[in-house]
Amino acid sequence: MKTETKSELFRELPSVDELLHASEFATLVSEHGSTAVTDAIRSVLARLREQISSGLLNRESLQLALGGLKSATESQLRRVLSYSLRPVINATGVILHTNLGRAPLAENALAHVREAGSTYSNLEFDIEAGERGKRDVHVDRLFRKLLSEVSNANGETAASAVAPGRSPVERGTGILTVVVNNNAAAVLLALNTLAEGGEVIVSRGELVEIGGSFRIPDVMAKSGATLREVGTTNRTRLADYEKAINEKTRLLLRVHRSNFEITGFTEQPSIEELVALARKRGIPFIEDLGSGALIDLEQFGIRGESTVLDSLHAGVDVVTYSGDKLLGGPQAGLLSGRFDLIARMRSNSLFRALRVDKMTYAALEATLLAYVKREYTAIPALRMMSLMKEEISARAETLATHARTSKMRMELIDGESVVGGGAAPSSVLPTRLLAITCESLSADDLLARLRHNHPPIIGRVEEGRVLLDLRTVFPEQDACIADALQRIA
Repeated sequence: MKTETKSELFRELPSVDELLHASEFATLVSEHGSTAVTDAIRSVLARLREQISSGLLNRESLQLALGGLKSATESQLRRVLSYSLRPVINATGVILHTNLGRAPLAENALAHVREAGSTYSNLEFDIEAGERGKRDVHVDRLFRKLLSEVSNANGETAASAVAPGRSPVERGTGILTVVVNNNAAAVLLALNTLAEGGEVIVSRGELVEIGGSFRIPDVMAKSGATLREVGTTNRTRLADYEKAINEKTRLLLRVHRSNFEITGFTEQPSIEELVALARKRGIPFIEDLGSGALIDLEQFGIRGESTVLDSLHAGVDVVTYSGDKLLGGPQAGLLSGRFDLIARMRSNSLFRALRVDKMTYAALEATLLAYVKREYTAIPALRMMSLMKEEISARAETLATHARTSKMRMELIDGESVVGGGAAPSSVLPTRLLAITCESLSADDLLARLRHNHPPIIGRVEEGRVLLDLRTVFPEQDACIADALQRIA
């Protein structure tokens, strides 16, 4: 295309002001305002200029584009003015999918967040005393109840446990819990408080990398503590810890192996052995539990995942864990353990930098209340774990019946769901998968069409088929998937 021809095409483009005052754009200006519409028109015209410059448009194609200026402007407005963070349908079968927001919140948690966030609250106000309070109290009573067995084992008497107005926190006894913004922050706070300027002993086989290329050694380095690695990748003995203890040692640390397991020729001291060593040498022992289940998950078919209570019962001084994994609540980092150690962390200036807001406290309080009431199926992540293969199969069969067309082949096959989120890496849950092929689309193209649905539907591709696992799909979303498949076909 010649330069002068391009110049002619450029002259055919209308001005921004001309379009802004055109009658067909009046409705857009009324709905979205002149500033937003002006920016959208500029973006649309800029794209046309780029296409002319690149030789992608001739006179005929430019005329077609100019005839669709209003539609293009509407599309640009939708892209700019709509939310970037939006709901998706998780049909991957990964319950705690980190990229999809991990644990969905319970209905009660959402209601409490709305209640606390839409008006003023007593976040840091003691209503009884009429003075400033502490935000910890909103979840402290629930954690004390859930961890009361440990408090009693650590010297709480029946009389002190019921003394009016005197909680274990006020008496300086029992198990205390504080909340920060995620588990990495919990580890950072613990190490900075208890080991800054000293050494922390940890097994070489536990120096894990978690999602997004974040590595535990890097988090430890930021705390101001020095990492002292012991053992080898697959074998670390109790004697390795004992030999490494010196006058600079401040902590023993056990880190949960997120997302993987070491099998075969392996060795690792038990929690009880490390507890005994720590007490013998007068050194605190911290366990980064990672996922942090509050109840035994064997009832849901998840094995080998120890609970916070298991660790505290074994004598671990401080346990760090996540709020949005196996606990099924909001993103948060939780530290539960010895009152004196947690109290030191609470007084650390870093704690204020890492603290959470009223919405997180509201969601966490409602989630913990479900545990206290033993209403486990009210928590979506636990409810998904509890689903039986037969129930999932029945739903998938119904969905396939409603969505089936002559251009799509659907069949039910056996499969496995996983917990995800770095929790229970070796545990799988039997499920039934909806396997879909479309005669006019490849599996990747079909998956892309599903992702561009409203709301987006996220599945996976295996052996040339799109696989959808309804374990992680809310039942009310089944119809949306069926409608999307019919439209695509």
